Amino acid sequence: MTVRVVIAEDEAIIRLDLKETLEEEGYVVVGETGRGDKAVDLVRDLRPDLAILDVKMPGMDGLEAARLISKDRICGVLILTAFSQREVVEEARDAGALAYLVKPFQKSDLIPAMEVALGRFRELQVLNGEIEELGEQLEARKTIDRAKGILIDQYRMSEADAYGFIQRGAMNHRTTMRKVAEMIVAGTLKPE
Repeated sequence: MTVRVVIAEDEAIIRLDLKETLEEEGYVVVGETGRGDKAVDLVRDLRPDLAILDVKMPGMDGLEAARLISKDRICGVLILTAFSQREVVEEARDAGALAYLVKPFQKSDLIPAMEVALGRFRELQVLNGEIEELGEQLEARKTIDRAKGILIDQYRMSEADAYGFIQRGAMNHRTTMRKVAEMIVAGTLKPE
């Protein structure tokens, strides 16, 4: 799988060196800039797998860009900086950076840091997918329970009969139990 990268580094020489290094290693640099605000735009437009952001850039610093990119869950973020103070490292972490690299760095440091950021981002995507799926299941359960309550209260069904009605409705309408439950709640589906 080809990994697509956006580079945001205000020092042109470092940016060029990064691009060459990444391309030699088989990564595809899909966008590059020297500005933090432009980096956010590039990431939103190009949807790369990873954004490499310098902390100090004009327009918007790399930490603010990382916050925006991470909030939108677009891609993994690797922060590059000349600063290794604990506060800067903590700010990068809090901004959503998944890896951190102090300049000057070697290729032998860059590639593992990138792979860590990519791996962590993939893990977060899986977790977010599971959270969304559980949320949808909970909402479906609530809707089905409301529909069962309506069938029990208004049509004097037992709980088992109400559940069976919703199940049969899903099979007959070739849809989900949640959709049938929504129809019951809306009053568009009633027992005969």
